Amino acid sequence: MIDLGCPGCLMYYICGMFVRKKLNKSGKISIQVIQKLNGRNKVVKTIGCSNNAGVVEKLFLEGKEWINRLSGLQEFSFSSHKQELHQFIAGIESLTVIGIEKLLGKLFDEIGFGKVKDQMFRHLVLCRLVYPVSKLKTVDYLSKYHGLCIDINSVYRYMDKLHSKQKEAIQDISYAHTCEVLKEPLNLLFYDVTTLYFEIEQEDDLRKPGFSKDGKHSNPQIVLGLLVTQQGYPVSYSIFEGNKYEGHTLMPIIVSFEHKYHVEKLIVVADAGMLSKDNIRELKARGFEYILGARIKNESEEIKQAILSRELQNGQSCVLLNKENSDRLIVTYSSARAKKDAHNRRKGLDRLKTQIKNGQLTKKHINNRGYNKFLKIENEVKVSLNEEMITLDAKWDGLKGYLTNTGLAANFIVESYQNLWNVEKAFRIAKSDLKVRPVYHRAQRRIEAHICITFAAYKIYKELERQLKIKKAGLSPEKAIEIAKTIQKITVTHPLSDHTVSKMLILTPEQQNLANLFDF
Repeated sequence: MIDLGCPGCLMYYICGMFVRKKLNKSGKISIQVIQKLNGRNKVVKTIGCSNNAGVVEKLFLEGKEWINRLSGLQEFSFSSHKQELHQFIAGIESLTVIGIEKLLGKLFDEIGFGKVKDQMFRHLVLCRLVYPVSKLKTVDYLSKYHGLCIDINSVYRYMDKLHSKQKEAIQDISYAHTCEVLKEPLNLLFYDVTTLYFEIEQEDDLRKPGFSKDGKHSNPQIVLGLLVTQQGYPVSYSIFEGNKYEGHTLMPIIVSFEHKYHVEKLIVVADAGMLSKDNIRELKARGFEYILGARIKNESEEIKQAILSRELQNGQSCVLLNKENSDRLIVTYSSARAKKDAHNRRKGLDRLKTQIKNGQLTKKHINNRGYNKFLKIENEVKVSLNEEMITLDAKWDGLKGYLTNTGLAANFIVESYQNLWNVEKAFRIAKSDLKVRPVYHRAQRRIEAHICITFAAYKIYKELERQLKIKKAGLSPEKAIEIAKTIQKITVTHPLSDHTVSKMLILTPEQQNLANLFDF
């Protein structure tokens, strides 16, 4: 039985507020923080509710602690007298978000981005992590929540400066910090590309229609190449014309990276899209080593027969010599991958069967793209499925190939290649969380500046992720940022002395936990 009338239990007064236990119709007890204004009780905060006496007492104590934390404002002479209370409220000059600077601003400085002396860079990068919108809306956000009055034209002028003078330094800072964190040479790097489309009709020298990874083949786009470490830390990026073949982007970024940072014995890991005779020839000529996804179905008949004759079981692999360039071809088999391959093919064939039945497929659809490769023409008019080709394709379910000129163990090759997902994750976060697209800029220099800002923001994201893991915080970067956005700073001028003071408001347990984790 919960006693609602016990002394010291019904109410806890401080700063004009008190904790109340309220019996609900459901039989549960609500614990509320109440403030009395103009003779009426106002619910300031509901701590929780329960019908368990022990839980109720715990919630009651949390209510006390909540008021105690707020009572840190007592230096403002916060009084329970109504007149002084109104004077105090009238003295509030601003309430701004401070948690972002305390958390992400701290990481910004630890990485070394503070060496870029323009405060505009700091504002734009942190906003990209918290409120990734257009630059115009960013200015509005900084005004409303951070008390910063910034002219949009000054943002654009700064982006021009960033493009011309600072973007290389920003990549250098990211590289140096990554080396410091990993405490080892960065000689194993992972490369992939994505595309960023524009909601415009007219192309230019940079934005051109091409193969879009977003399915926006008719939209002008750019190609973005990204280099990351095995742990997913970004170290370099490059931007290419939207119609550039992705295989032609590999060598420029690798050569530039090696020339800039003088990395010895650089090993490049990339998917099959980078597998071309020209790339392999140039990688070897420059002394680079590589691990590339192999197109095993395109190998010679002799090698294909050698692969299938092995009849690999789940988890097994074999090593073959690719006679064309003397590289090792490593092939693995996974039963899980086999199920996925079969499932995907079945879905693709079901779609084709429906289209054939509805008469939606014609001769123009016969190509080697996707599952259309299983189509054939009979008598030049009838489109049907090529059952023989489907049967042959099924023999390759579960098989995956890797081409390398390294002397590394086969299992290390496979494990290294599997870390390519870190680049895919970087693109996913950049597109979804940091909203690198849509890009609202027209001028190439500002497009490149926008990409640079997003690159720096992703670097901070990865550092936050790393530190949360080290601290065993049990928080994702997204959750930590969400909490930081709720931590505010209040600035008040004393009604009698005109003395102005500010205080950070840490009001909830999760805010306190984040503050403790990052010492602010």
